[in-house]
Amino acid sequence: MRKLLNYLRFLVAVQLLPALESGEETLVGGQAVLEGVMMRSPHAWAIACRKPSGEVVTMSEPLNRPSEKHKWMGWPIVRGVMTLGYAMNLGYRALRFSANIAIEDIMQEGQQTGGTESSAPSGTLLRSEVESSQSQAQAREKAATVSNWLAVGNLLLSLGFFIFMYKYVPLLAATELKKIDPALGGRIIFNLIDGGIRLLLFLLFIWGVSLWKDIRRVYEYHGAEHKTVFAFENGDPLNTVAVQKYSTYHPRCGTSFLMTVMLISIGFYMLIPYTTFWARFASRIVLLPVIAGISYEIIRFAAKHRGSLFALITAPGLWLQRITTQPPSDEMAQCAITALEQAMSLEKERGGELVIA
Repeated sequence: MRKLLNYLRFLVAVQLLPALESGEETLVGGQAVLEGVMMRSPHAWAIACRKPSGEVVTMSEPLNRPSEKHKWMGWPIVRGVMTLGYAMNLGYRALRFSANIAIEDIMQEGQQTGGTESSAPSGTLLRSEVESSQSQAQAREKAATVSNWLAVGNLLLSLGFFIFMYKYVPLLAATELKKIDPALGGRIIFNLIDGGIRLLLFLLFIWGVSLWKDIRRVYEYHGAEHKTVFAFENGDPLNTVAVQKYSTYHPRCGTSFLMTVMLISIGFYMLIPYTTFWARFASRIVLLPVIAGISYEIIRFAAKHRGSLFALITAPGLWLQRITTQPPSDEMAQCAITALEQAMSLEKERGGELVIA
């Protein structure tokens, strides 16, 4: 039963990936995972997950920015699409690692329960423990190194869910309402209804999964990640006292990115002249990368110009973080700190310098 619940928790977290991760390629950013936090610097990433025993398991690896390898990936609009795909791939690897830690605990409990009445010699038990430790280390490495086809499969799954839930269903509902009342078929009113249904479904999903205790804990780790990034950006020492004084609402959050996508898509779809269901649906899929890229640029600009009109567009995303981020405990904040410190340490080993502007 616990394995099934853990698997369901993993699946829900996968669908929440865009809302839990940093919304752009920045100096430092991160993402909440299951019972932990992933942090990334320009050329490194690290994960810290807390086991029920209190032990913190960590892993870190070097990173290469896509835009540094291919200059065209750094072009406006294009960089938003590439960054989102790259972040989701990395985020999935982090989630796999954290889920593997949880499964590891379940397996350990089973071994301990099964071994309470064992009469095997102590040497055999010691050898078994060593082999178990080695297998756990191998499993962690496997969780952190996801094959390309599996990562692509996850991206397609997440994209498929997004298209079905937030493109197909709202369009179908708006089309059926138009049949009931033809007055709702005008381009402006039709797309307002379509957009309203899309927003409602999105908010219901974000709020509904927050009622699940395990996902609420993910939201708390999300808050820990934001607080730690704020402390780093302001040059404060990375300790729980300094970190906890900051807000859990951060302008570069994936929640803000998704909300911005939802809002500006309404205006984009009003420009589409198509009136048939499948033509409208196809246009929504085709325009998705363009809308994502423009939303990225808006978030990026708004983060640097807090008093601009674009900052007002991103404000609903900050409001929504009242759900997707929750005040973390000191232990959760310490996980985020540990992950960031490991990422920074690896960054420095690779010759990078993290300097706050």
